[in-house]
Amino acid sequence: MTKDSSGNSFSKLQIQSWAERNGFADWAVALIWLIVAFVMFQVTAGVVFFALLLIFGEITSAAEVEQVLHNHLDLLFIGNSTGQIVFLGATTFLITKLHLKREKVSNFLRFRWKKDTPTYVFLGAVLVVVVQPIILYLGYFNSLLPIPESWSDLQVSQYEMFEQFLKTEGIVWFGLFHIALVPAICEEILFRGYIFRAFQRSWGILLAIILSGFVFGMFHLQVPNLLPLATLGILLAAMTWLSRSIWPAIVAHFVNNGGAVLLATAYPDLAFGDVSAETLPSVWLLLASIILTAGVIYTMIHRTEAILE
Repeated sequence: MTKDSSGNSFSKLQIQSWAERNGFADWAVALIWLIVAFVMFQVTAGVVFFALLLIFGEITSAAEVEQVLHNHLDLLFIGNSTGQIVFLGATTFLITKLHLKREKVSNFLRFRWKKDTPTYVFLGAVLVVVVQPIILYLGYFNSLLPIPESWSDLQVSQYEMFEQFLKTEGIVWFGLFHIALVPAICEEILFRGYIFRAFQRSWGILLAIILSGFVFGMFHLQVPNLLPLATLGILLAAMTWLSRSIWPAIVAHFVNNGGAVLLATAYPDLAFGDVSAETLPSVWLLLASIILTAGVIYTMIHRTEAILE
């Protein structure tokens, strides 16, 4: 038996998390939930989309769904956001309790706003902007890897739907909400809040940052974009750890996705153009991106070390 600060006795079993008491590793519970959340998120998105089509009288049977899909992507995005909010966001809060001992869910997920958090929020937003040339080069290198033609066709089909959707008149605010704001909050709760923390408990910080980043990339089912997405995931995890808060990653995620929405609505040919050696930024811009990215990361590390001293 041990005692708490008030002198009350409690057993070691009482301060174990549900996962520990039942012999589950934190990383295993996290991966199980990730798979379940992905499936339920997709199912919910599909059900809501189909229900909205029926409500608005656009279809009378499932056979007509494909015919109207391209004309009603707004309803698909509503279904997608519903699934994200319910499962990636809200339900992840409940699943987090399986890992808690005596801490709060908000602390586990790093929902902390400290005196230095605004500085890290600013640095995180700058980081996702200056890293974009590197991301473009990674996307190009990713495109050179051998990938099944069916996966490439799926990617092209997705891009075509996005392009058609974002060319719609007056779609900017709708796009910022469903493509930038909802994923920025819900995906960060799941990945940088829950998955990253569970991995850290099992494998330590370095592996947690790298593996959670690659899991984030694979979650999006965009094999031709795996390297860019994984890199962004790693950067978001790193800034979460360095800042000791999830808020910088949420804002950085919003800036990244929101910037893509604004670029796609203003310059669709540039945003959706084919990636090739001819369309890549200059080597000098890539070099500048590497230097600035390293500088921002160094600043974050230096600030964290100074705070912890």
